[in-house]
Parts: sequence; C-alpha cells; structure tokens
Amino acid sequence: MDAVVYKGPHDVAVEEVDEPTIEHPNDVLIDITTSCICGSDLHMYEGRTAAEPGIVFGHENVGVVTEIGDAVSDLEVGDRVVAPFNVACGFCENCENGKTGFCTNVNPGFAGGAYGYVAMGPYKGGQAEKLRIPYADFNALQLPKGDEHEDAFSLLADVFPTGWHGIELANFEPGDSVAVYGAGPVGLMAAYSAKIRGAAEIYVVDRVPSRLELAEEHCDATTINFEEGDPVEQIKEIHGGGVDCGVDAVGYQAVDSEKEGDGAYDPARENPAVVINNLIRTVKPTGELGIPGLYVPEDPGAPDDMASQGRIGIDFGLLFEKGQALGTGQCNVKEYNRQLRDLIVEGRADPSWLVSHRVDLSEAPEMYEAFDARDEGVTKVLLEP
Repeated sequence: MDAVVYKGPHDVAVEEVDEPTIEHPNDVLIDITTSCICGSDLHMYEGRTAAEPGIVFGHENVGVVTEIGDAVSDLEVGDRVVAPFNVACGFCENCENGKTGFCTNVNPGFAGGAYGYVAMGPYKGGQAEKLRIPYADFNALQLPKGDEHEDAFSLLADVFPTGWHGIELANFEPGDSVAVYGAGPVGLMAAYSAKIRGAAEIYVVDRVPSRLELAEEHCDATTINFEEGDPVEQIKEIHGGGVDCGVDAVGYQAVDSEKEGDGAYDPARENPAVVINNLIRTVKPTGELGIPGLYVPEDPGAPDDMASQGRIGIDFGLLFEKGQALGTGQCNVKEYNRQLRDLIVEGRADPSWLVSHRVDLSEAPEMYEAFDARDEGVTKVLLEP
C-alpha cells in the first residue's frame, strides 16, 4: 500500500510499504478515509526531534473497519471509526484514571503511545491506505455510517480535543477572559472551544493574517499580531489588565518578534520560553495557564545548548509571585472525543471550518512543504488515499 514516509529533514515521500496485519486478537484493521497533517508532524519533518528516516507519519485517522481480531466484541466490519492519536490499553492505572495519553502498557519504558510518532511506540501512522488499531474496543470511537461530517470528525483524533484540553488545563470557566497564543489548528480549536463554552472575551495571538482572520470569524476573537508590538501590552491595553486564563498552543518552536533571521521561521528567531513567559505576564494574579503546545526533552536544532536539552528559561519567580498555576501535557483524547462527536452530530459544534485543503495522499510532500512554510490559507490539510 502507499504511505507517507519520512526520509529526512524537510523530506517526505509517498512510497509502497507493507500492509498492516492483525497482530493481536484485540486489533482491528481499517481502510483510511481521511488522515490529517498535524502541526506536531512538522517537528519531525523539520528534523527537530530524534525521528529516524522510515517512520510512516499520521496520528489523526478516520476509516472503516475491514478486519477484526477474535477478541474484539464491540466493532464490526463496516463500522466507521475515528482513532484518538493516543494509543492506550484501557486498563493500566493511568488509563483507569482517564489519563489515556500516559498509558504505561503500550510503549514500555515510556508513558504514552501514538501512531506514527517518534518515541511513541511501534505503531505505524495512518497517512496511508490502511491502519492497525490496537486495543480497538477501547481506542476506536464509532461514528455514524456514511460520509457526513467527515472533515469535522477527522478533527476528533487530535486538534479539537487538544484545543478543548488546553482550556481545561487553564481551568477555564464560562464568563472568563482567555488569551490563546498560537493560531495554528490547536490554538484555533482552543479559541473555538472557549467560544462554545461561553467565554466573555477571547484574544488570539499569531503573526499569520489568514489564521487571525479565522479566529476573528469563527471564534469571535480579538486578534493580536505579535509582529506589530508586544502582545502582552496589546492585550492588557484592550482588556484593561490581565486576563483570567491563557493557553500556549505554540510550544518550543516559538518565534520571538525581537529576534531577527533570514525568514519568519528561521530558527535564529526562536525563543522556546517566550510564549510561556508572555502568558505569565498576560494572565492575572492567581490565573491559570494551559500548555498543550509541544515541548521536547531533546531538540537537535535548538537555538542554544540549554534548549537542546529541553531546558528553557521560564520566569518562575514572576509565576510564583502572581500565584499562578499551570497545567501541561498531551491531551487524553478519550476524555473528550465522545462528547465532542455528539456536539457535531447534533449540530452544536462544527469545527470543519478549520480545514483548508482535502487532497489526494500523493500530494502529501507538496502539502507538507506548504504547511511548514505557514503559507497563507494553509491551515489544516486532510489526506485522502
């Protein structure tokens, strides 16, 4: 079958690879109908992780069940499902507590597994024609048959739950004011989640005009371009002080507007701590920070030795002085995806506006290049085998 294979920094190719097989009685196989390119794929694509060539990318996957293992009881051939990007067993202590992003059984020596991602276990990605889903009764969320809401349902694998998780980590409550740094897919979904849940004011910070326009149009957000001035001061001037809570949807490859480089995303412009430190300044005393943006323990392309070890200079003294709290970590997708599916089915949420492109799998290399360049209008790319 064809699949998107990582060849090295800034190089992916669509190549023929072995088809998946049933490896355990709890497995199912699916024919992929949609797989998404995620912002976190770009960290591997850019050579900013320890990923080795040969990985089949793709952790946001929707498809139809074609084969089931003997121990699978709740799924049948023909069922349409979406797979959380987390691979989880469902019965370890963390899974029992709902922390499926930190399953201790699926990736020995590490807490958490995922499809097609460096250090997240042996699970091949779904930017391909077929995918194996382990512990399928637990991991595969059933969807209505047919192809209705395909774009929206594909976002249930990661970015919609992860955006929701971001404001959960920030302990958001209806009526709160919230600042979201980053208008990529996760940041936009965090802002959209805040809107659905009754935010009083939403501020979205980025530098890409088309993404800020989406935040304004679909999230009722006040948009802040950080290239035009200190985003903290811009927000405080409009809001009249610190906001109730904030979300970091950027992570370690954050651009610092005060640094110069050969291009907008030249690593020389990076400052891995800038977003967290801006959030500390943006959020009011005793407010809370949600950090679903990705940080890594090793970064081969880091701007300095400290950052290469995953260590960043957070203004912890100011955080302490303001009595703020913060929450971090990848999203436990199963904690939210069933309810978010039902919001979509009932017409109370439709995140499909995030999708900018649906293209054939063969076009993946070109779309990776465009998404990585943050080309105007390239917000969320869906691949269709």
